[in-house]
Amino acid sequence: MKVCEVEFAAIDFESAGSEPGRTDEPVQISIVLMKNGEIGEAFTSYLKPGRPVTWAARAVHGIGDDVLVDAPRLIDLWPEVKRMLDTRWVVAHGAATEKRFLRVFPIHRFGPWIDTLTLTRSVFPSLPSHALADAVSSLGLADSWELKQPGFRWHDAYCDATASLVLLRHLIASAGIDHEPAEVLKSDPARRR
Repeated sequence: MKVCEVEFAAIDFESAGSEPGRTDEPVQISIVLMKNGEIGEAFTSYLKPGRPVTWAARAVHGIGDDVLVDAPRLIDLWPEVKRMLDTRWVVAHGAATEKRFLRVFPIHRFGPWIDTLTLTRSVFPSLPSHALADAVSSLGLADSWELKQPGFRWHDAYCDATASLVLLRHLIASAGIDHEPAEVLKSDPARRR
């Protein structure tokens, strides 16, 4: 299979925030699909954590306990998460957090995983920052129509997942790997230029 034939599913979580002695928990999930460079179907939901959202986390993403009262737990969303991620290559910017939260489904076999943070560092090592918003801005992608939609804001799971796909699409084009074997995404595409 070639890179241009891969179906991607970007996933992003927002969390309740870290506190000493407490495990972080997700409060929002979004999965956004991309095929042939076209961003399409999306699934987004708030998630009910087992503890209150920290002040610091709320200041970042704006999600408070009041909107989470009737939200489902992540485990309750298994059918939809499986439908969206199964058979697709999973994309995340700094994938460790997403992988950690998906451990609630211990026997899932999602992947392969593509970390756009790692790819951005490989293809554009001299960027001043490889954080998602900074990389998107530095690479001139903030004006893409997907990121210009009404209501777009950083630290919203849907917006960040969409931005990860916009960034991935640009990385593939910049590295000139769209017709290479898909496995190149698991290595260092900058070496192929």
